[in-house]
Amino acid sequence: MSSTEKKKENNIYIRFTRALQSICGRISARIDRIPMKRMTIYAGILLLLSLIPLLLLGRYNVMCIDDYDYGKQVHDTWIATGSLWQSIRTAWKQNMEFYQDWQGTYISCFLMALCPMNFHYEIAYVVPILMIGMFAVSTYVLGRHILCRWLGIDRTGGSFIMFMLLFAFYQVLEAPFEGIYWYNGSTHYILMESLWFFTLTALSASMWAQDRTREAFLCGIASVLAVIVGGGNLVTGLQAEIVMALLVIYVIVTNRKKIAAAAIPFVTGSIGFMINTMAPGNVRRGSIDMDEGYPAMMSILLSFYYCVVFILRWTSVFVILVWLLLLPVMWKLVKKSERSFAHPVWVTAGAFCVLSAMFTPTLYAVGMVGMSRVDNIIQMVYYLCLFMVSAYWLGYFAHREKIRTGTREKGSESFMDKADRMTAGELFGAFLEKAGNRMTAGCLFLVLVVWVCTADKNTYTSVSAVRSLVNGEAQTFYEEAMERHRIYTDDSVMDVEVRPYSARPELFDFQDLSEDAGNWLNLAVSRYYHKDSVKVVK
Repeated sequence: MSSTEKKKENNIYIRFTRALQSICGRISARIDRIPMKRMTIYAGILLLLSLIPLLLLGRYNVMCIDDYDYGKQVHDTWIATGSLWQSIRTAWKQNMEFYQDWQGTYISCFLMALCPMNFHYEIAYVVPILMIGMFAVSTYVLGRHILCRWLGIDRTGGSFIMFMLLFAFYQVLEAPFEGIYWYNGSTHYILMESLWFFTLTALSASMWAQDRTREAFLCGIASVLAVIVGGGNLVTGLQAEIVMALLVIYVIVTNRKKIAAAAIPFVTGSIGFMINTMAPGNVRRGSIDMDEGYPAMMSILLSFYYCVVFILRWTSVFVILVWLLLLPVMWKLVKKSERSFAHPVWVTAGAFCVLSAMFTPTLYAVGMVGMSRVDNIIQMVYYLCLFMVSAYWLGYFAHREKIRTGTREKGSESFMDKADRMTAGELFGAFLEKAGNRMTAGCLFLVLVVWVCTADKNTYTSVSAVRSLVNGEAQTFYEEAMERHRIYTDDSVMDVEVRPYSARPELFDFQDLSEDAGNWLNLAVSRYYHKDSVKVVK
């Protein structure tokens, strides 16, 4: 190749490189100019679009598993009287019987007896609306409250973070069926955890309230809700006791004028929790149940171990990408904050201990972890802790000079002068500030690629729901379920034989009836519909 040709080729390469750099520069500049309000709107739309398939799949939801056992008496009352009030009275009466004979969760058992399908079988679609609505709203309210009140982030930025956190959570939910579609299981855990999140928000807001009337009002709400939470599952109840105790200690140390706002809900919640744990039914059930748990101290120690195990399990590539896209946003937001970020180690240790404590009840009661419906709520608490603690650490590095000297940094030094004495965390913060919206946009693009283009279409819940809706398996499953229901309600058939489902959505992974009429689930269905026997015939 002649020197002229080489020179011509180099000129073409240089022009192409400059053009590419110019295009990239314009794109980067445009991305950096995207206002937070618009980013928040986009994140809200993304969350809404991801939830729509889950709600549409709920159209084909049906009654199943423990819904039959807990709902039988109420269903009988409704069929006999048609009275909602009489049905509620039956639910409470059954609840008191359970309290004496089986379990102390006096709020959960009452709500589980009032399964909507007891009154109208075809309205199982309200279950995902209720569970997603309650859990998503309560998580959003609590998370944004922590970000705005405790960390000093503006409301728009707090909304953006919470929209992305909820989007990630619902895509990698540990057990979608047990947390969204199954009434009994989701009521006992998801619904009660939602009520706890509302309780904690009200309690914390009362501590921040400047007006005495508002403080008293919020404290009253938190006190009533705390009793309700105390009557739910023991995982949520123990978590509530620990967090409220920590808040009482916090106000004693920092602001004793707010002691009543923190102490009253703690007292009422503790009373409710004691009523729950001291139920005669718990003792009777323990004498029948063959599962043996670990001793108290061993359960606590194992809780820390399993917490680490499940943190690693739930920190998937998808979650890491969402976390990375939020880092530049959180850095900018906490840098503007007026809050103090002086105790990151204590905050991290506290969050880890609270999260670990959620593994203790099942280890103590049955000697195991990994119960899917329990893991759903622990998983969300982990993600809340991950994002809140990350924001706190970023705030610590952003205000490290202020924390160290007690004054704000004047900004008179050059970046190179500051870099000589910057820690790794501060240098990382400087990188996040420079990366800005470009890093957020790039990671969001990768998130969407992983979400949509994953090889296994059942990896992420929304994609799996779309698949089941498009290929018709949801419709087929529902038609076959309604055919079963028609047979169940046929008074002329006393020995029921049904066919296995030929199709079923991947998210509906509940246990089906057995070929053995004596199977516990078969017996539950036969008792519910007053049949002599029910079994599956292949």
